[in-house]
Amino acid sequence: MVVLVAPVFAPAAAEPLDPNYPVCLQKWEWGGSSRISCSYRSWEDCKTSAMGLSATCLTNPYWSEPTSARPLHRRPAPDRGW
Repeated sequence: MVVLVAPVFAPAAAEPLDPNYPVCLQKWEWGGSSRISCSYRSWEDCKTSAMGLSATCLTNPYWSEPTSARPLHRRPAPDRGW
């Protein structure tokens, strides 16, 4: 009796994009696959890392600008004139 076992290839799990960083680096690898790393605070940092590689910088679609906990405009306290 001969049993053939076919290899099972599961698709790679999607890499979560870190919502704490506004810029991502997409790097192409041998064989046509690519990897995305969202760990850059500026375009300049990303472009420096991409220099000389088969890569590009992208806007992180999951990033949202942090909001301030304090109100931007406060009314002045009334002059009590005591």
